[in-house]
Amino acid sequence: QVRLVESGGGLVQAGGSLRLSCAASGRGFSSRAMGWFRQAPGKEREFVASISGIGGSTYSADSVKGRFTIARDNTKNTVYLQMNSLKPEDTAVYYCAAGKYSSPTKTPDAYDYWGQGTQVTVSS
Repeated sequence: QVRLVESGGGLVQAGGSLRLSCAASGRGFSSRAMGWFRQAPGKEREFVASISGIGGSTYSADSVKGRFTIARDNTKNTVYLQMNSLKPEDTAVYYCAAGKYSSPTKTPDAYDYWGQGTQVTVSS
């Protein structure tokens, strides 16, 4: 069993930055890829970024490349999402997810544990 708790969301102006954190409890953190997804009102959940179990490989959605960076600290069982140059269209609930395997992926079915989400609102 893995429990995920996100933090760091909030309200920010366009062009600003936020850093989301996801603290994981349970065994096997470093053997799991970790991912961030988001869901805006009225839209389906979409992939944002993923990182491999040991952190050597990352994979990001085209919409956030060059602006968002995913990282992890396996000594703290924590994964981060640094979000820069935020846009109003980044407004969503952001979810952290723990993967079934160690390779990063954008496929939701490859993740078996999810956090409760944290709200990010970007004002124009």
